[in-house]
Amino acid sequence: MVSFKVPVGISNRHIHLSQDHIEALFGPGYALTKMKDLSQPGQFACEEMVTLIGPKGAMPGVRILGPARKASQIELAETDTYKIGVKPPVRDSGNLEGTPGIDIEGPKGRVHVDQGVIIAARHIHMTPEEATNYSLKDGDYVRVLVPGTRGGCFSHVLVRVSSSSALDLHIDTDEGNAHGLKNGQMLEVSLD
Repeated sequence: MVSFKVPVGISNRHIHLSQDHIEALFGPGYALTKMKDLSQPGQFACEEMVTLIGPKGAMPGVRILGPARKASQIELAETDTYKIGVKPPVRDSGNLEGTPGIDIEGPKGRVHVDQGVIIAARHIHMTPEEATNYSLKDGDYVRVLVPGTRGGCFSHVLVRVSSSSALDLHIDTDEGNAHGLKNGQMLEVSLD
């Protein structure tokens, strides 16, 4: 069996906004304020937060991740969806066709997105060099083994290859909590 180790990155609920939506929520010409860099180069957590409003309720304090994107995308854990009453599918980032919409409220306005709410599919980011070293390509799937008393296996983990990536396994808070994982913990990826 061929394997390698990957650090865990646990993603809390967050939102990516288009520039049009940033300006509708925060005011014309508004630029997001970087709070801290994220594991993926060029991406950052912002000081700004918004409120998500669904059919069953509101969820304040949802962090914006920058920079601005072409289309707004809301990434939730499944447990988040019960509170606000949306039923998003598990999807790869950017695959928003047919996903539910939601209202987003900021300090200067409110917008409705017709689609864009997803539960992000677990995935591993890596560079082309790393993919070559591990005999993988963009779009492949692997298994990730979790040791310990709450251990298990993440199957069907998507491999995403990009020259602007850093090696990292992205899972959501539901998945991380179920296995007692911590950010930065090293896990074994199985290629068999």
